[in-house]
Amino acid sequence: MNIEKVFVEKGISLTSQRRLIAETLLSSSKHLGAEELFYLVHKKNPRIGLATVYRTLQIMRENGIIEKRDFGDGCSRYEDRKDMHHDHLICMKCGNVIEFDEPTIENLQMKVAEKKRFKVVTHRLELFGYCNKCSK
Repeated sequence: MNIEKVFVEKGISLTSQRRLIAETLLSSSKHLGAEELFYLVHKKNPRIGLATVYRTLQIMRENGIIEKRDFGDGCSRYEDRKDMHHDHLICMKCGNVIEFDEPTIENLQMKVAEKKRFKVVTHRLELFGYCNKCSK
């Protein structure tokens, strides 16, 4: 994702601090919480405060760049808004989050909604359990 292009298209001022926050979040393979993100960007630029991280996350959410997730551990986490919908498997022991896309599940959900005459606007599927490592 070209962060500069996205921010300009959305009419958002791209300061060096916002750029670092956005690049760090969007390049991460993890679903980061605000405090985790703060720790990572603060190591690179100690002048960035936690409030700046929260404000930047809010701006990015309001402009549809990222989504906020709650995986049941009391911590909001963030991820980029991917073009393709995906769901999550969440390990209740280690907190590992595995993204997956399963067309059969998506089709079944739409069939149920159609049968019930329900117009789906958005949805999310999060399955909680134990990853292979933790279930041993």
